[in-house]
Amino acid sequence: MYENLNKLDLLYINMLEYFSGDPKRIQHFIKVHSLAKLIGHMESLTDEQMVILEAAAYVHDVGIKPAEERYGKCNGKLQEELGPEQAELLLRKCNFEEQQIGRISYLVGHHHTYNDIDGMDYRILVEADFLVNLYEEGSLATSIQNAYQSIFRTESGKKICRTMFRKAIIDEIQKSKM
Repeated sequence: MYENLNKLDLLYINMLEYFSGDPKRIQHFIKVHSLAKLIGHMESLTDEQMVILEAAAYVHDVGIKPAEERYGKCNGKLQEELGPEQAELLLRKCNFEEQQIGRISYLVGHHHTYNDIDGMDYRILVEADFLVNLYEEGSLATSIQNAYQSIFRTESGKKICRTMFRKAIIDEIQKSKM
């Protein structure tokens, strides 16, 4: 049934099944993937970088389930701690190469760590996740402005943030001029 699908499509299907019954989590990873893919293309990532970035965007929050099951909560630290093992299982099931699995697991285990970002794949994953979280959490203009200044480094991520949150950013700029 799935013989015509590439490993990213297989991972997508596996993530839908992984978060079955949890449309909020499914919608989240779909949005993060979509934005990460767009930013990756805008920033001219190589094909290999794109595979790693897209896979990481799909699985970045897999640590949520084991964290909620074990501890009844799923903060960023627990996601980073418990996510890589789950990600590796899913990635192997979808025939990713060991080198790819290593990097993707690293990204899953660090996607809530914002210092020492090493690589465009990591940078773009963080920016895409921020874009989605700022919206999903209904962030205030000051939070959006702070994230824009402290998190966003790619020109593409900045442009999408300005476009997406134009009113909030303009309102904040106008307030600071008063």
